[in-house]
Formats: sequence, structure tokens, C-alpha cells
Amino acid sequence: MTKPPTPMLDRVAGPADLKGMSQADLIHLARDVRQEVISVVAQTGGHLGSSLGVVELTVALHAVFNTPFDKLVWDVSHQCYPHKILTGRRDRMLTLRQGGGLAGFCKRSESDYDAFGAGHSSTSISAALGFAMGREMGQPTGDAIAVIGDGSISAGMAYEALNHAGHLKSRLFVILNDNEMSIAPPVGAMSKYLSGLYADTPLGKLKDMAEDFEAVLPGPIREGARRARQLVTGFPGGGTLFEELGFDYIGPIDGHDMGQLLTVLRAARARASGPTLIHVCTVKGKGYKPAETSADRGHGVAKFDVASGAQAKSQPNAPSYTSVFGKTLTAEAARDPRIVAITAAMPSGTGLDILQGRFPQRVFDVGIAEQHAVTFAGGMAAAGLRPFCAIYSTFLQRGYDQIVHDVVLQKLPVRFCIDRAGLVGADGSTHAGAFDVAFLSNLPGMVVMAAGDEAELVNMIATSAAYDEGPIAFRYPRGEGVGVEMPERGRILEIGKGRIVKEGTKLALLSLGAPLADCLKAAEELEARGISVTVADARFAKPFDTDLVARLVNEHEALVTVEHGAEGGFGAMVLHWLARTGRLDRGLAIRTMTLPDKFIEQASPDAMYAEAGLTARDIANTGLEALGIAAARFGAATA
Repeated sequence: MTKPPTPMLDRVAGPADLKGMSQADLIHLARDVRQEVISVVAQTGGHLGSSLGVVELTVALHAVFNTPFDKLVWDVSHQCYPHKILTGRRDRMLTLRQGGGLAGFCKRSESDYDAFGAGHSSTSISAALGFAMGREMGQPTGDAIAVIGDGSISAGMAYEALNHAGHLKSRLFVILNDNEMSIAPPVGAMSKYLSGLYADTPLGKLKDMAEDFEAVLPGPIREGARRARQLVTGFPGGGTLFEELGFDYIGPIDGHDMGQLLTVLRAARARASGPTLIHVCTVKGKGYKPAETSADRGHGVAKFDVASGAQAKSQPNAPSYTSVFGKTLTAEAARDPRIVAITAAMPSGTGLDILQGRFPQRVFDVGIAEQHAVTFAGGMAAAGLRPFCAIYSTFLQRGYDQIVHDVVLQKLPVRFCIDRAGLVGADGSTHAGAFDVAFLSNLPGMVVMAAGDEAELVNMIATSAAYDEGPIAFRYPRGEGVGVEMPERGRILEIGKGRIVKEGTKLALLSLGAPLADCLKAAEELEARGISVTVADARFAKPFDTDLVARLVNEHEALVTVEHGAEGGFGAMVLHWLARTGRLDRGLAIRTMTLPDKFIEQASPDAMYAEAGLTARDIANTGLEALGIAAARFGAATA
């Protein structure tokens, strides 16, 4: 691939180089940055559409503000590729989302320009307000600027921060990146006119001026402008929530018009005294037609061909766990009209788009609001429905209090479908599904399952659909299954009962969920060297199969538990029971294999599990060590 020339970008080593550039130069620079983003992501994959949508905004922010003294906080930060290119990391962009390379999100340890790390949504205003308070209390920091999308600003945490910012009345800039409202030419003309007024008009008078302009606009344009203002200044029918918060409002402005951006940002920086919200309208995927026209606007892409936009995705050997979930739940819903599904802004990511396509009235996308999603599901369960709440493991953490207080305490039969369990590869530590087994298993009455393969996932969905005694959860990893034969319909599992997958006599490997395949590989390696191995699939972390564990302990010389979760999870539950029943008093040889007590940075999933010490070879060597056999006899792992 021939890389397009980027002469203006070649002159930039950091944001300081933008200070002396003219508006024409900055427009040229934005074109170069857009080409650079497209060229990089074509080779690395990643969040393309969101990054292309904020190119002009990123250039303007770094041209106007004095980063890193001024603190620029990106919400979620999946749109940070232009920011990274402009802040001294251009030469490392091809390492993006790879082992030892740049993170796909902002990361404080990576650069002083990454003021606050992220990966989850709706945290930016809270963090920026914290920086603003630090400045007012004498810390050496400048202005604080939060850049947040229209989806993220709808979440509860963002509202909490807006409320607090209005109460404190401190100087703070919130940039609302609205990529749902396009700027039609007439509205664009109005916004350009208004942005010119911002250069000389006190901010406090702009709200009244905007209302006056809005009143005389033609109908369709007036509605668009009203929608824009209502995002931040109130609701139809006289609601004044945001006005009462005390934010000065500027906008809407065209986020791809460098002249408007520079005028408004410079005026705001020069004259704002309190919290100020600048409403910027952008287009996801801007400047690259395949991203602009795709269904998800190029949200998360694999490597692709720049000319055609075609993504280079490998052919799977087995269906993905996500697709198995979506198809199986749809089949269950066809048989049971009480089944409904809830997702927090991830219908396609969770596979619920399959159910949505067939039963659209039974799928509820609540937006980026995991807390609400959980309690909403609790209310539906209390009403007699059978709700399936599908949320990635890493995002379910955000609704933990609601799980405890609104679901588990009331014994409501909410089904938690936990996708992306375990390590997830390029998205790194912010998206790792490491903690769900631990934080769910300690809740009284919670049933926690983990699928050892895609066929077991089908069974667990059927089990959850039929379980009305209380809350139940099942976890499954990202990516494709292991290629087992699939049942036509799932069977209902006995709660708390595991299974023996392979019989042996000397060493017992007890897997919870996805490590099952590696346990079977480890068993093959050990049996080739004369060690007889039993492999068991726990299925349930809670209640786990105590009869099965007792049998494994009684009939084998050593027991190894294996899970793709943090310490304090399934292995800890087993150890607690063994201690409580006196089985550790006789010198039992047992090892628990978990994720290590650290965050593992992005790499391929295989490399991440190797770093975690959870490969088939690691399992085999742990079994040997438990048996008192030196692993070196059989060739210890060199990786």
C-alpha cells in the first residue's frame, strides 16, 4: 500500500508546533491526520469511525489549549488516535493494540498528554472536574476539558458530574461530541453565523440569543436546533435541568469546520468563568466513505484494504460464542413469550441483534446505563417476565450495587449473560473480564455458571430460561468456540452439578469454563509421559459440585483447579469448602490456577494467557509440581 504524502503532519513533533499555524495550515494538518489514521488502522485494526469523527476537533483543541498543562480528558478514549498522532507517538502508531505497543485507549503511563486513562464510558466530566478542583486548590494544572459523546453523556455518571460541576461553578469545559445530529446546510449556515457572534458576545447572553434565533427559524431547522439545545439546556415542556445546573451553552457548531472550532474554542478559553458546554456536531467515519456508510460507522474494524474498505477477517473454524448465544436465545424466545432481553448499548456486540431482528419488541437497549439495565431487568423479573441481561463482564462491574441490592437481595430471577469473560486481546486491561466469578460468587443465592464449550453455552441458556428460583449467571469468552458438535436444543442442567470429561487415576484437573480445552491438551501431554489424568468440567462456580470435588480429592494424588478469572473466584470457593470440611487437615496436594494479581496489557489472547501462566503447558507443569515431579524432566515451558 502506497501511503499518501502528509507534508503538514511531517512538520509536527508535538502540539507546540500547532501554535504558529494559520487556519489554512490547520485545515491541511487535519487532512493529513485523517490520512494517517486511515493508513494506520488499515494495518492494525481498531476504532476507526470514532477517531475519524474528531480529527478537526482534536487539531483545534491542541492548537487552542496548552496541553499537557491544560488537561484534555477523552471519554471512553476510543477516539484518541488523532490525539496520539499529534502528541509525539506517530512513529509508534503501527504498534497500536499489540503486545508491547501503544494502547488503543488513553493511558496515563504512556504519555503526559493522556491526562486520564479510560476504556469505559461517562467518566470524563468527573475526572475533568477533579482536575479543575486541583487547579483551584493550588496544583500546577491549567484548564480542564472533557470530550464526551452524545451516547456517553446520557449515562447516569455523566449527569452526576454535570450536577456537581454546576454546584461548584468552577471553570470547566465540556465538549459534547454529538455524532447523531448532522448539520444540514441551512443549520450549518446558522451555526457559522452564531459561532462568529461568540467571538465578541458575553457567554451569559448567548442562551437568550439562541432562543431568539430558534424562534424565527423554518420548521424543520427549528426542530433540529431545538433538539440540539435540549440535549444540554432542558427538555420539551419547560424542563430546565441543565439550565439550573449553571452551564453556559455554546452551539451547535460544525465539528468539521475548522474556522468555527477555532473561533468558539478561543472565545470560550478567553472569557469563560464557570462551567461551559460546547456542543459540537460531527460525523463518525468522516472523510472515509466505507466508514461513513457502514452500519456501525466503522466503530471497531479489523485490518482492511484502504481502497475498498474490505476487512481482512479470517474464516472461523467454529461459530463464535456470541453468535451461539444470540441464535440460541432467539430459539428459546420463540418458545417462551416471557423471555425478554436487555443490553446496554451493545445489541450487536452481545448477539442480541439476532433476537432483535425477529422479536424487536422484546429487546431493550437502554443505552450506556448498566446500573439502570440491571434494575430494569429486576423489575421485569418481578413482573413475571424472564429477562436476560446481556452485558460484557467488564461493563457488568458498573452495575454491581444494583446486582446486590435490586436483584440478589430480592431473589429475582434475572439471567445475567456475561460475554467477553477472561482476557480479550487488543482491548487490553480495561476490557478484561477478570472479576465476575469472584464478585458474583460471593453473593448469597446467586447461581454462577461458565461454559466449557459452545455446546455447554446452549445448555446453560436453556437452564437459565427454566430457572425461576432466583438470579443466575453464565459466562463465556470472546471469539470462536472449540468446534464441538452442537445440540439441536439445549438441555436443562442440574443446578450445581459438574461432569467428568475424561477419566484418570493420578492427577485431577478441574476446569471452570473456557480453560477446559487447555486442560484436555495438558492431559494429553501428561498421559503421553505416563501420568494418568482426570479432567472434570465444574460447570458451576456457585453452587459448585462438592460431591465431584470430594471424589477428585479422594481418588487422586493431587487436584488442580483452573479458571480464567481473578484470585478469589472459583478456586477460592473450593479451598474454603475443603478447609471448612477438614479436608485440608490431611496434607492435600492442591493448586489453584487463576489470573495473576495484576492487570495484563494488550496482546494477542494467546500471548496474554501465556503471560498469565494459564496455557496448556502451564497447567501440565502445575500438575507435575503438585505431584512432586520436576517439570524439567518433561521439558519445562520456555515461553
